[in-house]
Amino acid sequence: MSPTNPCDLTGRVALITGSSRGIGKAIAQTLAAAGAKVVITSRKIEACEAVVAEIEAAGGQALAVACNVSRKEQVEALVQETREKLGDISVLVCNAATNPAYGPMAALEDKAFEKIMGTNVGANIHLINLAVPGMAAGGGGSIILLSSIAGLMGSKTIGAYAISKAADIQLARNYAVDLGRQNIRVNAILPGLIRTEFSTVLWEGERGEKFIERTPLGRLGEADDIAGVALFLASDAGKFVTGQGIVADGGVTIADPF
Repeated sequence: MSPTNPCDLTGRVALITGSSRGIGKAIAQTLAAAGAKVVITSRKIEACEAVVAEIEAAGGQALAVACNVSRKEQVEALVQETREKLGDISVLVCNAATNPAYGPMAALEDKAFEKIMGTNVGANIHLINLAVPGMAAGGGGSIILLSSIAGLMGSKTIGAYAISKAADIQLARNYAVDLGRQNIRVNAILPGLIRTEFSTVLWEGERGEKFIERTPLGRLGEADDIAGVALFLASDAGKFVTGQGIVADGGVTIADPF
């Protein structure tokens, strides 16, 4: 840790899933700017390489690795390539997620639910378990799960996604208890409505305008708003924070309902 900058990540290796766009990309760029060597990964290598080029142009160091987190063999290859080329992971950000179901729970198909839980929860467990031995051997680290305020609420339209995000909050608690004595901190970030391609259906048009009206800060979130929270949790600035779900939603979950 820098004696003057607790957010300095120089010398650390940060792997961020789903980091070719949106929140994941913003987190990767922010951690790279803080000195971390970052791994950019998503299903399409071309998209990853484009982000790596941006980071390197800004003076950072990054590695592109294609990976579908729902495929165990690809996740194992991702961790192995990271170790071989950059070293053991010291910051792991589980951001990749999917939501193929939109509508009431009564219409939810088994395959959609299995895909949501497998990608949004099961893949996180697998990746964490692969990363932890090297992280512990290196003296500790930080694991960050991207949850959502949907995990705190009921939903008429994204119920299965909300279930998966509630599970991610509990994963953070469980792993924080399991891994604390190895100096590994585990936390979740719960974004509100963030203006990304992934959430377009939720913020476009009248729906987004109504959300803004209910939000104390009077705007939608941007990917950079979440990246700053991730930097805090990844760095020694957050070295006594573990097992927490940190809400970053512009205040909408505490807004006056009347």
